[in-house]
Amino acid sequence: ACNLVTFNMADNTTHHYISSFFLVGIPGLQDFHCWIGIPVCLLFSLTMLGNSIIIITIKLEPSLHQPMYFFLCMLAMNDMALASSVAPKMLGIFWLDSHRFDFNICLAQMYFIHTFCIIESAFLVAMAFDRYVAICIPLRYTTILTTPMVIKMGLVSVTRGILMVLPCPLLIKRLPYYTKYIINHAYCEHMAIVKLASANTHINRAYGISVALSVMVLDLGLIATSYLKILQAVFRLSSQHARSKALGTCAAHVCTILVSYTPALFSFLTHRIGKKVPPSVHIIFASLYLLVPPTVNPLVYGVKTKQIRDRVIGLFFPNKRISEN
Repeated sequence: ACNLVTFNMADNTTHHYISSFFLVGIPGLQDFHCWIGIPVCLLFSLTMLGNSIIIITIKLEPSLHQPMYFFLCMLAMNDMALASSVAPKMLGIFWLDSHRFDFNICLAQMYFIHTFCIIESAFLVAMAFDRYVAICIPLRYTTILTTPMVIKMGLVSVTRGILMVLPCPLLIKRLPYYTKYIINHAYCEHMAIVKLASANTHINRAYGISVALSVMVLDLGLIATSYLKILQAVFRLSSQHARSKALGTCAAHVCTILVSYTPALFSFLTHRIGKKVPPSVHIIFASLYLLVPPTVNPLVYGVKTKQIRDRVIGLFFPNKRISEN
């Protein structure tokens, strides 16, 4: 463990300030790390491939240059960034026994992971607003969701994530880290790092929980409000076909919300309430929360959205007639 610490002298007292952390991976399942790396690699590969196809398809197809698909492009880029911030290092632990992380690199990974998660949530709110305007006030859709407005919404989503998470590494930097350096996790997570500090961490804990709760409550509240308004508008429609068509445009987004928030809520609750849940289960769910939604999102939109499905088929099979059904 000596190579994990540096020794600094302050007056007559010797302090051992750690310069790096040791990430265990999944505690209790170290013997299976080699095998666990296979699905992680597969999820990462599918994330990069699927989201790249979505972005390229929307870019090449003029009929998809609409606000809904611009938001989908933003979501796809964010998903690729999120997966890239966690999966490579995770594979390094599982396959290369690369457990040692420099202190600042660990903080950087923590910052990017939490930032991209908050940005993801904001994009889902923007997409819910897009569906609300399209279904509830369709005549004003083109005047409300103009290209500049879509860009502003994207920038606000990104800025919110950057600013909300920024205090986390800054607050951690002021804490002393003397002896504890082993993180029982597969990536650098905020609370896992905070727990190792040799000082009072009430401010860090309070800020971390307040950010998580405020994002979830605000974003889920806005999404729920949008869909409540959408359902009210849909059930006012007299035609069954019109109802089905309106709800059909929301299907992919609803699936994405469920895929994104369900493991996040489970991970959040078990971490704070489920004291008897084994650490390995906590970490597996925390990892799935980061790796599964970016993989599933392009598949959901590819299957549920006819315009994207048809364009993807057209890209890969240019001679195949696109079904009009």
